[in-house]
Amino acid sequence: MSSAAVVEVEHFRMAFGATTVIDDLSFDIRRGETFGFLGSNGSGKTTTIRALLGIYEPTAGRLLIDGRPFRPEASTRLGYLPEERGLYRKESVLDTMVYFGRLKGMNAAAARAWCLAYLERVGIPGLAKTRLDKLSGGQQQKVQLGVTVMNEPELLILDEPTKGFDPVNRRLLMDIIEEQRRAGATVMMVTHQMEEVERLCDRVLLLKDGKARAYGTVAEVQEAFGGTTIRLRHEGVLPDLATIAGLAGTRLVADRDGEAELAPPAGADASSILAALVGAGARIASFTPVRRSLDSIFIEVYGEQAGEQ
Repeated sequence: MSSAAVVEVEHFRMAFGATTVIDDLSFDIRRGETFGFLGSNGSGKTTTIRALLGIYEPTAGRLLIDGRPFRPEASTRLGYLPEERGLYRKESVLDTMVYFGRLKGMNAAAARAWCLAYLERVGIPGLAKTRLDKLSGGQQQKVQLGVTVMNEPELLILDEPTKGFDPVNRRLLMDIIEEQRRAGATVMMVTHQMEEVERLCDRVLLLKDGKARAYGTVAEVQEAFGGTTIRLRHEGVLPDLATIAGLAGTRLVADRDGEAELAPPAGADASSILAALVGAGARIASFTPVRRSLDSIFIEVYGEQAGEQ
């Protein structure tokens, strides 16, 4: 593992009875980077985070933060946003945020000033005295994110930070996360929004059935899955690619309503693929080679599971 790693997971295995949820998983997260921890529901992401934070005892392997197992006294340097949010719903927004600020080592005046500025930033300054159970789900998520980042933690672990947000609010919260990263925070982010991953993440890991399916920089993962994808519009039904000479290794990733995506093998010539399709009788209206998106890779890796997200 890297000496600059903030998070180190080494040969991690997690079993519940006879069921193995994580199987020999190893990765690290380097200081100052944003790391995308990706996977479909049930792939083992939350189990890994809980083991990293000492909530679960691993069956085997080591999970370290700054070179040692997580200790509760180190929590002031950590900001954790769980997928299942937890706030004191009968208390006001400001009282709740100030309370958590005090727990994180801030004095009351500093916590109050920070919280009021944050509420202004996220567009809900008038809700400071409102009880949390009177807020919408999205408003509660804004409060929860504020609680997570308010002490400028060195490590942020964010589980679906923008879940349920419209595009405007999703962009706002991603800007806040990016500001934390620029201020020096290391970020571990669980999300199903692949455009957020491509925009923010330095490296990613795709977890499937408790094992790493892909791991590396965004560009390395794209290259591992062919690097280039072909988007095309067509009329009628595409011929079976497996029956077309010259298309060995080319996969049909998606095909819906006359719009398809093909994943050619590394080094394949796009013009030869087009010629082979036309020669096999495909009626092509447009044919565009583009850089392989993480979204298409996610769909390819997780198949029907991806459609359930």
